[in-house]
Amino acid sequence: MFKVLYTFIRAFQKMYSIGPCVTIFGSARFGPEMDHYKDAERIGAAMAKLGFTVMTGGGPGIMEAANKGAYEAGGYSVGCNIVLPVEQKPNPYLHKWIYIPHFFVRKVILVKYSFAFVVMPGGIGTLDELFEALALIQNRMIAGFPVVIFDTEYHKDLCQHIDMMVKHESISPEDMQLLFVTDSVEDLVAHIKKHAIKKFGLKKKEYKARW
Repeated sequence: MFKVLYTFIRAFQKMYSIGPCVTIFGSARFGPEMDHYKDAERIGAAMAKLGFTVMTGGGPGIMEAANKGAYEAGGYSVGCNIVLPVEQKPNPYLHKWIYIPHFFVRKVILVKYSFAFVVMPGGIGTLDELFEALALIQNRMIAGFPVVIFDTEYHKDLCQHIDMMVKHESISPEDMQLLFVTDSVEDLVAHIKKHAIKKFGLKKKEYKARW
């Protein structure tokens, strides 16, 4: 219990000054030669140009690409690295990162500072993070931040399954409004401008660390 508490306090201290974030989720298994990686670079750069800090899980693949896009666009780039049996090393495009030994603590940090979530192609961990964010928004545990699913072809079966849940009334039709699905970086940017920046009156802030 005390180790978990210490991890939370350490993470809050480390991430205190990072400003409003967009968290980008995606697989660690896509390399720089793949289109998914290149898309994540473009999205990371676009979010940085909007004034957001780009936050990821801090590892390789989509995470690295998003951090790289933000880093090279002159934005701020941070990572929440999970401690695994084969340790996931921070990618080289991070201004700040932290090691977290528990997945549930990591998800809290990925959500806590974010005003939007972008879900790129990924695996089980990415889906876990997607539905964690949706459940928190659906149950009003956090505000109605925009959740964007990027790449309609990759996620078409997932979207069909969500449609099926609506038909079987296991979720409400209104819950579909929590998601925006697109293949366009420009449409993604416009959606986040409207539903994060304008909705919450966001401005880039400079924080000074304090106790």
